[in-house]
Amino acid sequence: MALGVFVNWRGNTINEEVHGGVRAAWFLYVLTVVTNVVIVPNLLNMVTYLHGTMHMGVSGSVTTAANFFGATSGFAMIGAFLSDSYITRARTMLLIGPFMFLGYGLLALQAYLPSLHPPPCNTEAELNNCKQVHGKNAALLYVGLYLSAVGDGCIRSCLPSLGADQFDHEDPKESHQQSSFFNWYTFGISFGGFVGLILIVWLQNYKGWDIALGLCAVIVLLGLLVVAAGLPFYRNQVPQGSPLTRILQVLVVAFRNRKTEVGEGLEAHEMSIEVGTGYIGSLSQTNSLKFLDKACINRGKKGDWSVCSVTKVEETKIVLRFLPIFISSVIGYISNIILFTFTVQQGGLTNTRLGKIHVSPATLFIIPIIFQMLMLAIYDQFIVPFLRRRTGYSGGITHLQRIGIGFASMILACIIAAVVEKKRKEATVQMSLFWLAPQFFLLGVSDVTSFTGLLEFFNSEAPRGMKSIGTALFWCDLGLAPLMATFLVDAVNGATRHGHRVGWLEGASLNTSHLDWFYWVVAVVGLLGFFNYLYWANKYVYQNNQRVANVAPTVDQDSP
Repeated sequence: MALGVFVNWRGNTINEEVHGGVRAAWFLYVLTVVTNVVIVPNLLNMVTYLHGTMHMGVSGSVTTAANFFGATSGFAMIGAFLSDSYITRARTMLLIGPFMFLGYGLLALQAYLPSLHPPPCNTEAELNNCKQVHGKNAALLYVGLYLSAVGDGCIRSCLPSLGADQFDHEDPKESHQQSSFFNWYTFGISFGGFVGLILIVWLQNYKGWDIALGLCAVIVLLGLLVVAAGLPFYRNQVPQGSPLTRILQVLVVAFRNRKTEVGEGLEAHEMSIEVGTGYIGSLSQTNSLKFLDKACINRGKKGDWSVCSVTKVEETKIVLRFLPIFISSVIGYISNIILFTFTVQQGGLTNTRLGKIHVSPATLFIIPIIFQMLMLAIYDQFIVPFLRRRTGYSGGITHLQRIGIGFASMILACIIAAVVEKKRKEATVQMSLFWLAPQFFLLGVSDVTSFTGLLEFFNSEAPRGMKSIGTALFWCDLGLAPLMATFLVDAVNGATRHGHRVGWLEGASLNTSHLDWFYWVVAVVGLLGFFNYLYWANKYVYQNNQRVANVAPTVDQDSP
């Protein structure tokens, strides 16, 4: 690790014995858990709040919740840009993260004061007489929601990247710890969601939304205080200016030089010392996307908009090579979103009694989360070390292999779900919830593999000055997948709607719909997306060495 790249919170050179490592990561694990205690239950239960308390229509409630999730992904990109360009990731979280606390505080205040929300009303029995939130109260609702989205988005984009910065991927021991960090970061998301779906949902249902939202605000504040306490221990990457400007410079200069052959001018490989002086983290020239190398040609003019260093050009190449993986991953994740949504609805129509315990439909989300936590612990502690010894890869397998396993498990889950749904509709006795265990299990497998794999891939392969933007691309992947899933549902309903016959998923309930047929369509779409992903994954050339670094007693060297 180049020590000049990282500084402590005062801007001084770090001491590797004091800064970074597992101790620094623990502060970030705590924030991961406590924020997801808040995020997961509120995200899953938001439609209930908007419809039942604010008396929005079902369509309006769903649209508002979807826009909120999409806005969070958008704000993640803004937070990533700020942390990579101007201020460190820790400072970005501590400066913008409090907006999340403020947002939930405003929502709690609105839920507590009767004058700030509509009067209670039974939306099922007397929907036409229910007064929907409007005017200043509606404005307060949206301000609270989007303030929390601003803080949440910035924390999402900065936290994983800051965690990865605490480990040196060139050091064998810390390389293993960095890979484990992403596994335990995902575990923290699952564990936080598990606690939230029990505690926060119980408060929402039995004590009131004001108490639940007020506790959420307090929890977020405590998490931010814990992160602030860890400031003396973090390795903070020095911001390197706007990455978007650097990419634009390369594209503009390469376009200007499009008619010039690379050999006609002085190449930036020779000039990189002059042009790139002070730029941290140089990159070697590669043979891919060679048309961008024309940005390196010196035509006698000086300045960033006239000639670019090799490092700038290679950064741009890395981002462009991301795009096929990014797009194919969005397509691959459609199956996960659909399965997660409809499997829980299926569960609500099964026998959900476990002995004397009745499992409510909202609590069914806990089942895939439990699978995820168990598999993440087993994967990190047993499977990864076993595979590492046999493959030589730091993470046991490559990032793209791990993602591919997740996408394959989603296809298998769709096929199993189609068979189970057909059996459920044909059953004369209510089917047990346990029949859904295989698809719940495969949903857990997909999150352990594709979720963590995508996060680690975008973070580790991003150029050093764009780590947070790489993480934000991951969250944009997850934000675009639900939109694509909605488009697929609408397309299937439109194609199967004839005259007075409704579409496959437009029945009054799942019993009068054709979810089993739809699952087969999703499986086919997933299979086509999987082949597309395999094509681009096979063509991708890693920027960083995936193999374990072997260090000799006297000479440091990386394994090939």
